[in-house]
Amino acid sequence: MEYIYAAMLIHKAGGKVDEATVKKVLEAAGVKVDDARVKALIASLEGVNIDEAVKKAATAPAAAAPAPAEGGAAKEEKKEEEAKKEEKKDDKQAAAGLGALFG
Repeated sequence: MEYIYAAMLIHKAGGKVDEATVKKVLEAAGVKVDDARVKALIASLEGVNIDEAVKKAATAPAAAAPAPAEGGAAKEEKKEEEAKKEEKKDDKQAAAGLGALFG
């Protein structure tokens, strides 16, 4: 991720995003630079309009987590209530079994 951040920083500062510049920024940040990753980054950015890509990313809807279906909270409450009922039944069955021990 730091490689992408370095490229974005260089671009925002008005510099040319190339291997040497990315390496300098990463080294200044204390990152151990992997030359293969730098080359892959530069190759993947070839022909990409970074400003346009950032605009697209900023306006894209967040897809982190799907919205819960309507009544999702009600369904959760029902599940919890059913679980509590099951626990009560289990407790009663266990108590009945213990009663048999003592006659």
